[in-house]
Amino acid sequence: MNTTTRLFVTALAAVGLAFPLPSAAGPDGTQQAIIQKAQQAKKELAAAQAATGPERQKMMETHMKMMEDVMAQMEKAKPGPGMTSEQMREWIDEHLKLMNEMMSQMMGEHHMMMQGMGMPGMGKK
Repeated sequence: MNTTTRLFVTALAAVGLAFPLPSAAGPDGTQQAIIQKAQQAKKELAAAQAATGPERQKMMETHMKMMEDVMAQMEKAKPGPGMTSEQMREWIDEHLKLMNEMMSQMMGEHHMMMQGMGMPGMGKK
C-alpha cells in the first residue's frame, strides 16, 4: 500500500470508531432468540393446519406449548441498560412486532379449534 492509501484507510477506520454505524439497531440477542422460537412455532402451526385427526391435535398441543414458552420469555425480556432513546424505541418496536406475531398465531389456533367444533367460517381470514 502506498502512503496515501494507508493514510486514507487509517482515517476511515478512525472515523468508523469515532462514529459507529447504528449496529445496535434491530433486535437484541434475546429478541433474536424469541423471534427464532416464534418462527418455529409458526411452522408448527402451519403443519398442524395441514394435518388431520390425532396428528393435528398433537401438533396443536406442541404449538400451544411453544407459544407458552415464547410468551414467558417475552414477559421476562427487558431493554438493555444504557440504551439511548432511539435504541429503546427500536427495542419497543421489535417487541411490539413480536407481540403482533404471537397474537396472529393465537388467532390461527383459535380458528382451528373453532373449525374442529363445527363452527362455520371460523377458519377463514
